[in-house]
Amino acid sequence: MEKIFFNKGQVFLALTFFIGGILAVAGILIAFLALSNVNTGYGAAAAYKAEAAATAGAEDGLLQLDRNAAFSTNSSGPYSVSTASGAPATVSVTPNLLSPGLVTILSTATVSGHTKKINVVVSENASTGQVSVVSWADIQ
Repeated sequence: MEKIFFNKGQVFLALTFFIGGILAVAGILIAFLALSNVNTGYGAAAAYKAEAAATAGAEDGLLQLDRNAAFSTNSSGPYSVSTASGAPATVSVTPNLLSPGLVTILSTATVSGHTKKINVVVSENASTGQVSVVSWADIQ
């Protein structure tokens, strides 16, 4: 029977490769987690900016209706509102054909692939020109 002898250098080399592999895997895992955390933060910031821009667009639609009771984007199409954050909002103001006196404002904003839509239904009194918000909903 033959005995197999290992040199100390061979054992140390194998142990070095083993520990180095574990450290490399741990480093890659930490880098991946840090990158995904950064992307999540940027995604949340983009979603907040889109929400703010869509809200600004809806409020601008309300302001347009308050200034001019006959305001509508049916003939001209939606209009764009620029915001302080630099994210534009697209706003459409359409009268409700089924319920006279109700007007729908739809505001849409997209920032870095995050889209927010806000739908506002407004009641408009034809004789007094008073505008009242019936509902305010985040669609997307």
